Amino acid sequence: MSPSPKSVVDTWVKAFNAADVDALAALYHPDAVNHQTAYAPLEGRDNIRRLFETEFARATMVCNVENLFEDGDWAILEWTDPNGLRGCGFFHVVDGLIRLQRGYFDRLTFYKAQNIPLDDIIA
Repeated sequence: MSPSPKSVVDTWVKAFNAADVDALAALYHPDAVNHQTAYAPLEGRDNIRRLFETEFARATMVCNVENLFEDGDWAILEWTDPNGLRGCGFFHVVDGLIRLQRGYFDRLTFYKAQNIPLDDIIA
């Protein structure tokens, strides 16, 4: 029996907070889509893995769970970070792997909190 969507996202949060790119990538279906709405959608586990490598290299990211809900094949995560950033994510989990992740957060607030040059926001 496959793990529930809620338990997959709980595992995702632990891997995210450990900045464990390999463990994160392993949670995605090979053809998964990760659409952080502040960016263009990424398709495929390899591209999603590269996203995590890039982001963990330039920012200290922490996901504090405020709420984690499950509805059928979906898990819904409401989160904060130590810098006051807030966001939410929707995870469609099929057979224990993330097929679609859609996330919402304020990119400008994230860049400012992480001291990422604002010129990068145009890219």
